[in-house]
Amino acid sequence: MAEILVIHTGGTIGMVSGAEGLVPAAGVVEQALAAMAPRDLEITVEAFDPLVDSAEMGPAHWNRIIDLIAGFRGRGVIVTHGTDTMAFTGAALTQALAGIGLPVVLCGAMQPLRMGGDAEGNLALALDAATTAAAGVWLAFAGRVMPAAGLVKHDSQGDDAFRSVPQEPVTAPFGPRRFAPARLAILTLSPGLPAAMIGAALAELDGAVLRVFGAGTVMTNPALEQVLAEAVARGCRIRAVSQCETGGLVPGAYAAGAPLWRAGVTNGGTETAEAALARLWLDLSEPAMALGYSPQG
Repeated sequence: MAEILVIHTGGTIGMVSGAEGLVPAAGVVEQALAAMAPRDLEITVEAFDPLVDSAEMGPAHWNRIIDLIAGFRGRGVIVTHGTDTMAFTGAALTQALAGIGLPVVLCGAMQPLRMGGDAEGNLALALDAATTAAAGVWLAFAGRVMPAAGLVKHDSQGDDAFRSVPQEPVTAPFGPRRFAPARLAILTLSPGLPAAMIGAALAELDGAVLRVFGAGTVMTNPALEQVLAEAVARGCRIRAVSQCETGGLVPGAYAAGAPLWRAGVTNGGTETAEAALARLWLDLSEPAMALGYSPQG
C-alpha cells in the first residue's frame, strides 16, 4: 500500500462561508480525502493549527513544510495551500528541496470544497500526481500538473489561474535547506520613480529582487546607479529580473542596462521574481545555518 503525506496549510480549498466571507475550517480537507482517496492509498494528514491564509505564508511556514517533508519516507507528498502566494511557496520548496527523491505536489483551488467548483478536481489530480509524478515539486491545478519552480498566478478569479515559466534546473544532492530570518523584498522600477525611494527601501533590506525593464534596462539617472552601488557596497544583495514574464535578462544588449552591472547587481536571467527571492533568501541563510542557527516553524 502506497503512503502519502498531506500537509494542509489552509487556503480557499478548505474554507467555508462565514459572516464576513470565506474562512478556514478544520476537517474540510480531511473529509474530502477520506471520500475520494483510492483504497490502496494510506494517507497521513498534518494540518496547520491554526490554518493559514496564504497571504500570511512566509519563511517560517516554508521551514515547517520542509521539516515535515524531510522526515517522510513514503511515496509522495501533497501540500494544500492558498493560491495568492502559491508561486512564492512553489519557488521556495523547489529550491530548498532540490534533489528530493519523491514528488511534492502543491494543490489549491479558486473555490472551496463542497461548493461545486474546482477544488475536488484539483485534489483528485494531486492524489494521482503524488503517486505517479516524477520526483520534484509540482502544482496540480486546472487539469494540469506543472513544475512549481516558476509559477505565475495570472488570473485572480478564473479556475485556470496558473501557468509555469520554465526555470533553470537546480541540481544538487538532496539536503533540505531552510530559511533564516532576513529582510528581503521585491522592488519594481517604473518611469519617473525617484532614486531616493529605492535608496530608502534598500537601506532597510539585506537583499532585494529588482524588477527592471525588458531585457535589462533602467532609466538614465546617476542617482539610481549611486544608491544601487552604495547598497551593494554595504553588503545588500541585489538580483535583477525582468518585468516581462518570459525571455529574461541579457546583460550588454542595451547600454541602458550598464548601470545595473557597474553597480554590482547580479543577473537573475530567466528567473521569476519569486524564484529570485527564494534564491536570495536561501543564499543569505547559509551563513546563519553554518553558525548553528536552527529555524523554528
